[in-house]
Amino acid sequence: MVRTAYKCRAYPTPEQAAVLNRTFGCVRVVWNQTLAWRHHRWHQDRVSTNVPQANAFLTGLKQAEEFAWLNEVSSVPLQQVLRTQGP
Repeated sequence: MVRTAYKCRAYPTPEQAAVLNRTFGCVRVVWNQTLAWRHHRWHQDRVSTNVPQANAFLTGLKQAEEFAWLNEVSSVPLQQVLRTQGP
C-alpha cells in the first residue's frame, strides 16, 4: 500500500481568519466543558456518556445564557468535537 501525503497552506483573509479563530475558540470551550461534564458523571455516578447524550449536553450548553455566543459559529465543528472525544 502506498500512502501519499499532501502539504498545503491557506492564506485566509482577515475576515476569514476572524471566523476561524472564533470557531477554534468555541471548539476549545465545548471540548473542555464536555470533558469536565463527562469526568464529573464518571467520577460521581460511574456512568459513561455516549455521543447522543453529549449532543444533548451541547444543546443545553448553547441554550444557557452564559454560553449563548456558541450559537454564533457553525454547529458542525462543535458536534464533531463530541464525536472526536469518544463514546
